[in-house]
Amino acid sequence: MTPYISGDNAAQQKIDMTAPVTQVADGDHYRVAFVVPSRYSAGTVPKPLDPRIEIRAVPARRVAVWRYSGRWTQERYDQMARQLREAIVARGLSVNGPPVLARYDPPFMPWFMRRNEVLIPTAAPHPKRAAARKG
Repeated sequence: MTPYISGDNAAQQKIDMTAPVTQVADGDHYRVAFVVPSRYSAGTVPKPLDPRIEIRAVPARRVAVWRYSGRWTQERYDQMARQLREAIVARGLSVNGPPVLARYDPPFMPWFMRRNEVLIPTAAPHPKRAAARKG
């Protein structure tokens, strides 16, 4: 992906790096994504030359977020995703997709200053369930 934003694209144009960079499990691999700067639209973003890179618009969605700091490890990520799932259920929401890891800092950022998040898409509670929780 880095060559793409460094100018290895049809326009031979450098693209500013944005945050967060996200990662989601896709079978035995991970799918890594970043948001292009707002000056681009789906029609103006440079076309990738690498067929493994895909440009796609992601529609707005509701997500629950659990922020944590420190180094990224699979064990820590799994722990945070589990805690977020528990919080989602406790609030009467439904999980509506796989968890996504969001990283905000460059690799040279000291570990104790790094910001990470787990994002889990959710569905709004059913109106009857929401009313029952209030009553």
